[in-house]
Amino acid sequence: MKTCIVIPVYNSPYIDEVIEDLLKYDYQIIVVDDGSDTRVEVNHPAVELETHPVNMGKGEAILTGAKKAKALGYESFVTIDADKQHLSSEISKLVEAYRENSIVIGNRNFDHENVPKSSKFGRKFSNFWVTLETFQKLGDTQSGFRIYPVSILNLNLKNRRFDFEIEVLVLHAYKKRKLIDVEVECYYPPHDERVSHFDQIKDNIRLSLLHSKLMIQRFILLRGFLWH
Repeated sequence: MKTCIVIPVYNSPYIDEVIEDLLKYDYQIIVVDDGSDTRVEVNHPAVELETHPVNMGKGEAILTGAKKAKALGYESFVTIDADKQHLSSEISKLVEAYRENSIVIGNRNFDHENVPKSSKFGRKFSNFWVTLETFQKLGDTQSGFRIYPVSILNLNLKNRRFDFEIEVLVLHAYKKRKLIDVEVECYYPPHDERVSHFDQIKDNIRLSLLHSKLMIQRFILLRGFLWH
């Protein structure tokens, strides 16, 4: 399988460390700087840099990376966050599980003392709704550690921030394409070293509205199926 790495980044002090670790594994890397206050700079032949003039959201950064991956001839790409949470050594597990036109999700091991209770609750909450929307049981629908096929560019995606990562799973499933769940290890830094741009109010409202919309779509699809 021909794949590469996409790193969406916004104001992360760890981006250089993440890139350096990935380079040990000989991957083509696409960094998408989503309007960081201090622009990301890279100078390595294995690293392509795409830059948004302003912050447009993680989903938009992933789509920019997808377009670049497709232009470079890749069939799929791995997304890895710029906060050091995802481990380069675990990418091979995603690659081994990948099947054509599937999305592979890295189900993070949360058995670590630094994982906040809010993250554990948020994952359970998200998993519950995505199960209802897709009829598939997944262990970590909030994980940003994934393999996407470049065909996600053909989905009618409307959301561009953290809600993108839920919408893309559900719309992919509506196309009767596979969602694959793989257990992976991760690193959760202590609270004072953690980098997160998730807005507990705004982003949770966006997610609640998204789940409401997706449940309506699921009802319409199911009703249409039963009537035929």
